[in-house]
Amino acid sequence: MTWDSSSFMSGFSKSFGVILASEIGDRTFFIAAILAMTNPRMSVFAGSICALGTMTILSALMGLAAPNLVPKIYTYYATITLFFLFGFKTLYDVYFGGSADENSELAEVEEEINSDVTTPLVDSEAAVDSKKKSFSDTMHSVASVLFSEIFIKAFSMNFLAEWGDRSQIATISLASSENVFGVIIGGILGHSICTGAAVVGGRHLAAHINGKTVAIISGCVFIAFGALSIYMGPDA
Repeated sequence: MTWDSSSFMSGFSKSFGVILASEIGDRTFFIAAILAMTNPRMSVFAGSICALGTMTILSALMGLAAPNLVPKIYTYYATITLFFLFGFKTLYDVYFGGSADENSELAEVEEEINSDVTTPLVDSEAAVDSKKKSFSDTMHSVASVLFSEIFIKAFSMNFLAEWGDRSQIATISLASSENVFGVIIGGILGHSICTGAAVVGGRHLAAHINGKTVAIISGCVFIAFGALSIYMGPDA
């Protein structure tokens, strides 16, 4: 695979934009926000981003394999079709999908987390004694984050929530027609920003997100990328 900076930036910008538009206020966003309320933020962020990064790489590899099975021209226009489908369906749900409470998904995720009985967690961020900065202490602190119960919980919940999500499908489609490295880096960066905002903002940020506004922006972004892809053409 030859390096092409323009194709890299195209894949990066589309992947980054799609993730930002679709993940703010999504299920994985609420999972990270609620877990960070009562658990070490570093463990929640690490578990969440590891899961979402892993899913992004797996999805991109699936998309990379697609042109070997289907000609690129078909995967390219299939990606455009999905962009328009996601975009118009999102807007349709906003205006004609009923008057469901915009915070219903937040409440659903919160109930799911609260129903999962767990043992008390040790605050891994306070595990390192400020007076002891040895290498072994540092490694113990890192290990306590990566192998803690909350890390595993954040990883598993986000991984399962992302499987089959529209952002995963969009990543697969993008990787089939765009620079796969750009898609992966753009996707992971987008997930990092969304998850970081959820972890830092916690319940306050999650509760004050206007679901309708986010959905409208998300739908318009998908449609815009679909139109841009038609304009640029498969050989761009």
